[in-house]
Formats: sequence, structure tokens, C-alpha cells
Amino acid sequence: MPLMFDRNKSRLAKIALAVLLCDISGCGGPSHDIVGKWRMSGDANAMVWEFSQNGGVVIGNTRGRYVLDRTRVKIETPFARTVYQMEFLADRMILREPNGPKLEFTRLR
Repeated sequence: MPLMFDRNKSRLAKIALAVLLCDISGCGGPSHDIVGKWRMSGDANAMVWEFSQNGGVVIGNTRGRYVLDRTRVKIETPFARTVYQMEFLADRMILREPNGPKLEFTRLR
């Protein structure tokens, strides 16, 4: 009987480790959705926001970093630190500040 318990315990530990690694790496999360170039919707001359796979962001000519947390993104530049709620609909991204305005973007191809 103890051998069966050890196998189940080992199996549970492997599953828990896989779930933890997936959570840390962002499996199934928005991390891949945000990567790319985005322009504010409705204005062909609006500033382009570019999110890199490595956590870098360029907003116009300003460089910064971003960190994802499921449905939120924290963007830090030399001038500001802002947390947005994210929503993706096809080639559109909506960023909402808590109790603030929403920014709508269209993916550039």
C-alpha cells in the first residue's frame, strides 16, 4: 500500500510543478497577444506602441518595460508607471486605467 501512495504523491507533485511553471511563464495568458506593434484606433498619425517578447516596450520614442499579470499589464517608462486592464478582440486591444480612460488600439501588420 505505501508504494501506491508514493506513486500518487509523486504524480501530484509533477502536476503541481507543471501548473506552477505554466503560471509563472504565462501559459495561455495574454503574453503572446500583446507582442507586436499597436496604433491608437481612429487616428492614422497616432503614436505607435511596440511590445517585445522580452518585456520591452517602446511608446513613440520612449523606451520602457512591461509586466503581465493575467488580464493586467504594468507599463513603466522613465516618466510614468501605469497599470491597465487588458482586453483583446481580434486585432484590437483595449487598455483601461482603473477609474480612468480607456485606450483602444489596432494591431499593425
